[in-house]
Amino acid sequence: MPKYLLAHDLGTSGNKATLFTTRGARIKSKTYRYSTRFAGQGRAEQNPEDWWKAVVTTTRELAAEVRKEDILAVSFSGQMMGCLCVDKNGLPLHDSMIWADTRSVAEERFLKEKIEPFRIYSITGQQANAGCSLEKLLWIKNNRPEVYRNTYKMLNAKDYIVLRMTGKFLTDYSDASETNAFDLNSFRWSEEIIDAAGIAPDLLPDVRPSTYVAGGLLRGAAEECGLSRKTLVVLGGGDGACATVGAGAVSEGTTYNCLGSSSWISTTSKKQILDAQMRTFNFAHLIPGYICPCGTMQAAGASYEWMKEQLCGYERETAGLQGKDIYSLIDTAIGKSPAGAKGLIYLPYLLGERSPRWNPRAKGAFVGLTMSHTHEDMVRSVVEGIGLNLRLILDVLRGHYRVERIFVLGGLAKSKEVCQILADIYGTELLPLDHPDEATSIGAAAAAGVAVGALESFAEVKRFTKPAAGFVPGGENSERYNRALEIFDHTYEALTGIFEELA
Repeated sequence: MPKYLLAHDLGTSGNKATLFTTRGARIKSKTYRYSTRFAGQGRAEQNPEDWWKAVVTTTRELAAEVRKEDILAVSFSGQMMGCLCVDKNGLPLHDSMIWADTRSVAEERFLKEKIEPFRIYSITGQQANAGCSLEKLLWIKNNRPEVYRNTYKMLNAKDYIVLRMTGKFLTDYSDASETNAFDLNSFRWSEEIIDAAGIAPDLLPDVRPSTYVAGGLLRGAAEECGLSRKTLVVLGGGDGACATVGAGAVSEGTTYNCLGSSSWISTTSKKQILDAQMRTFNFAHLIPGYICPCGTMQAAGASYEWMKEQLCGYERETAGLQGKDIYSLIDTAIGKSPAGAKGLIYLPYLLGERSPRWNPRAKGAFVGLTMSHTHEDMVRSVVEGIGLNLRLILDVLRGHYRVERIFVLGGLAKSKEVCQILADIYGTELLPLDHPDEATSIGAAAAAGVAVGALESFAEVKRFTKPAAGFVPGGENSERYNRALEIFDHTYEALTGIFEELA
């Protein structure tokens, strides 16, 4: 009789639960959407109770598909760089400040004044920035002192669900490494940085490997979720680390590009890659001792979704009237515009920017609009702007290791037009995975499988996924994009002063 692993991917727009057999077969997935509140001034918040409802609802639906006693373990992938303060009873004291929240600009400056910026970078693998959990916790201390006084622990999304299921206050190495308070050289909380920040060190949870078994389910949690109390709760990891495993990057040198709401390019390494300009960063892999050098942009899929909602009324109406897929209609529109979108530049900075800009005040923009530009040109330019920004990240990483091919995953990887544009911009073959939007879930399932002995090692992730047909860069288009890249970079630099004025 088959045994099962249940994986939850607590993303930005919702939770996706997927049930796998221990042999890697995907049984079924369920998604539960929740909202983000963008209240201006860099705020991006979610209600943690929505996360719990999402997990309970999807777990009950999937557990009903099989004998619940046959589900060996449940594990998690979660959005990183959040800040949720809970009290001693595990009750949230505020809505969670998620990764996209950048209100803590003053706290970022404070930390850089206390410790030399490259010192922070060399300890934590990333520079101080307003998106990190430590800066968010500092903002809580400075602006909501009553919350700070009552805080017992600061948690990320998946950590809160583990708490609800087991009563344990824990995080894993990957989520810890994205807080800006974790020493990637010793895999411990950094006393130097925590002391400089003036944060009480006991507010940070205990850190364990992603394969750590937090325990069995509490009776109430088991009843709510429809699971057996014998099902083990495995800690799991941040979405970046889980995607790394789900992309098959479990050995040194494998490179992949995740195309979700945010997007990143990463590889697997035995050591950090420290860029002299601090444009890229590093976080802990699911595999103990490994590092993921990475560059992440804020609004990739988010830019695409903004474009779909704000610019694609025709495609949306046509899809509704004719029962067609809106994404295939958008692909058709993209294909009607030439490479370079007739010189139209889109800056994809709708949520500020991490790599390579590290500018929370950056804004989105269309530059170069003329009377000759069409709807199709604007749609294509959005995809090209995402790709050009990612190309800047890729070029930094290429300065440290050779990239022969890139595995690609995430929702946008399902679009042939998007994949071909990215291959042309990168000048590198792209290989989409056969389940491009499930890599994070696969990584979480692999962590569960290794934890309970159903998988010998993370190398067994090949049971779950394999690459599909690839996309080869076109010479003429690649040359055109090489020229556009310089203009794209100059456009951003020319507008940095304007961004400050707008802020």
